[in-house]
Amino acid sequence: MGFNIAIDGPAGAGKSTVAKKAAEELGFIYVDTGAMYRTIAISLLRKGVDASDSEALERALPDIDVRISYQEGVQHMLLNGEDVSNLIRTPEVSEAASRFSAIPAVRKKLLDLQRNLAATEDVLMDGRDIGTAILPDAGLKIYLTASVEVRAMRRYKELQEKGQACTFAQIRQEIEERDYRDMHREIAPLRQAEDAVLLDTSDMDPDTVVQKIVAYAKERI
Repeated sequence: MGFNIAIDGPAGAGKSTVAKKAAEELGFIYVDTGAMYRTIAISLLRKGVDASDSEALERALPDIDVRISYQEGVQHMLLNGEDVSNLIRTPEVSEAASRFSAIPAVRKKLLDLQRNLAATEDVLMDGRDIGTAILPDAGLKIYLTASVEVRAMRRYKELQEKGQACTFAQIRQEIEERDYRDMHREIAPLRQAEDAVLLDTSDMDPDTVVQKIVAYAKERI
């Protein structure tokens, strides 16, 4: 069994950014579970399936094939063979992924894929419930967070750089709403695992956070 690192935290905490760099420094495989949910969300959005329509959801899920490929160490998401990696970071898809990820059937579809990867490889996996539900026996658990204002500003700047129209107030409201959904969903809500290291990144640059994660990992490996 590989050594597993679980990083959880709310939207905009910087999980993906630091997780990729930390995995690279440690020589681990990086698994972005949020990208998996976004990939399913794209398919369901294309099919016009609403999160409240359980019958339509059950009909659609069997036809959705989600796979991960790695090209030069970079994770790519394949949806029925199509590389959708460049399509999954829009606010619409993120919002849909948050809704669909609360549905047990969606979570079950991805659980085996996530755990199978962790069983055979040294994996650094980030998401909302990695340390509490997906990999409860991970050798290192980290809960990454930051204030709502800081997280909203990070996301706002990211979208501005991509040329996407938005306002800071809109992004802040979306993050607050997503926090509430993620923390109050019935299945595997977002919370800090009892044995997780808390890292508040509000006043940290990404490189500092990466070095802290790497140091914690090296203490345990």
